[in-house]
Amino acid sequence: MLSASTSNFPNRVDDGTNVYLASTEMASVGGILGRLPTPEECFECVSQIDSMASEVQRCINFNQIESFHDAAEQGKLIAAEQIVKVTLQLDWVAELGS
Repeated sequence: MLSASTSNFPNRVDDGTNVYLASTEMASVGGILGRLPTPEECFECVSQIDSMASEVQRCINFNQIESFHDAAEQGKLIAAEQIVKVTLQLDWVAELGS
């Protein structure tokens, strides 16, 4: 298994699984191929990624994407509604117990 995380040690994922520290680019290429990539495969794929760097970076800046802001605000509303429902249910359960 390729991982860009530094928490790599034997059997972390499953018994007998080896986890290899890799760059995010190499881990991505390995994920696409489903195996450890060769250096040539990495360089080929990374050169394609580099050609889209300005667009990829834009996508990472979620704070600059209006649809992300809209979805985040909607998520806040959903979370707030869930908190209210759970609080009401807990109050109801507490009333039953008293």
